[in-house]
Amino acid sequence: MNRPHVACDAEKLQQALRQIIDPEVGLNIVDLGLVYRLETSSEGVQLDMTMTSPACPMSGGILAEVEEVLAANLPADACIEVQLVWNPPWSPDLMSDTAREHFGW
Repeated sequence: MNRPHVACDAEKLQQALRQIIDPEVGLNIVDLGLVYRLETSSEGVQLDMTMTSPACPMSGGILAEVEEVLAANLPADACIEVQLVWNPPWSPDLMSDTAREHFGW
C-alpha cells in the first residue's frame, strides 16, 4: 500500500507549537525548552517533549493540545507521534533568551 507524501515543514510546526502556553508559567512550550526533538518525514512527525516537572498537573492537557496543533497543521493522513520524555531532565538552561527575559533572568 502506498502512502501519499505528507508535506511536513518543521519550521511551520515549531511556530505552531509556540501558540501552546504552559498555563502555570504563562509562556509557550517552545521557548520554555520543553520541545526536545521535532522530526518530520514523508509520513508525518515525531516529537519528543518534556514538562518542567514529572509531577506537572497540566501535562495531560498540554500533550492533548500539542497533538491538536500538529494535526491542524498536517494533512489528515499524517502520522503524529508525541512522546513525553524525562531524559534529559528539564532545566532553566533549556529556555530561550526570550523566556529568560520574560522571567527577568
